[in-house]
Amino acid sequence: MPPAEAYEPRFRAPSSELAREVLIHGPILRSDLAQRLGLSLATVTRLSRPLLDRGLLVEMAEQSDGAMGRPARPLDVRADARQFMGVKLTGDEAVAITTDLRATEGRRAERPLPDHELATVVDVIAELAAELANGQEFSAVGISLGGNVSNHRVVDRAPFLGWRSTRLGEAVEARLGVSVTVENDVVSLTAAEHWFGLGRGLSNFAVITIGAGVGYGLVMHDQVVSTADTGLGLAGHFPLDATGPLCFLGHRGCSTAMLTIPSIRAQVEVGIGRPVTYAEVLQMAREHHPVARQVVESAGRSLGRLIAAVANLAMVEHVVLAGEGLGILSVADEAMRAAIGADRDPEAAPIDLRVDEDGFVSWARGAAAIAIQRTLDALATAP
Repeated sequence: MPPAEAYEPRFRAPSSELAREVLIHGPILRSDLAQRLGLSLATVTRLSRPLLDRGLLVEMAEQSDGAMGRPARPLDVRADARQFMGVKLTGDEAVAITTDLRATEGRRAERPLPDHELATVVDVIAELAAELANGQEFSAVGISLGGNVSNHRVVDRAPFLGWRSTRLGEAVEARLGVSVTVENDVVSLTAAEHWFGLGRGLSNFAVITIGAGVGYGLVMHDQVVSTADTGLGLAGHFPLDATGPLCFLGHRGCSTAMLTIPSIRAQVEVGIGRPVTYAEVLQMAREHHPVARQVVESAGRSLGRLIAAVANLAMVEHVVLAGEGLGILSVADEAMRAAIGADRDPEAAPIDLRVDEDGFVSWARGAAAIAIQRTLDALATAP
């Protein structure tokens, strides 16, 4: 198997590394930056000067610098210096948002995908860009989707779209005339949680997503982990319940069978004999409908088992939960936590659970985050 690689390059120019640290941890004192980067204070001051001159960084109000014993001005990014667009593609639609340099959500728009032809998808993304631009150019565009992506450009495999070896980045870049980055959706969401979200400030944590599928992301030693197998959905068939239903591949009680929205709906529909939406399933469960309640609580227990397995095997104490399927927690939070306790050594550190409640928008925000990081590297190293 190919060795694990971090999403962020391990060796980057010192100015780029400085800009990244300010982006993630700012406002931050130069003395703290020097300590984090292993550089002298004089070097940090020298590297930050061009970034201040370009307006990428700004100096904040003075505060006490414990290391130097005198007031100092922390550095921060100028968040409104650039505008980005993040696009999340599914098999049915494209959802896009605008963000600033900190991936703060601005405007939002969405479009259905009439079909999965590359030209059609590019047209839809171009329509979203035209609607959201608001008279301001985009510095870059990020696109995320479920599947394998290589070189941040080519979609090697995307089952929801029926794509293989599809040059999405190149096609959208030619249409929009701006830099385009394409990435697996769980990798990009994990990056967004690491740099701007619930994982900000953590060096090691996991991300688990539930919705149309099940995703798993990991940050180790302050790096988002990605391998050649990222995007294959390997977390989607982790065994969780030996008595559970079958997934579409015939695995009994795997995470796809127990946790995905389509499977939860299907289980309830079989039990009651009619179609239901996911929102209806959750409402029925809250009202103690016997079938819906049983299915949702079983999903909660399965989620707890998956969380415990990830924490045990990756040896992380922090887990971020995200995705549009987290509505089960309104019913099954207690069942989830009981399952975590049952599968976790009683002397192990308690798991710090952090729930991203932004739903589907988090995916588009993740797409913007990968564009932000790659653009930041280019801006920081520009002559």
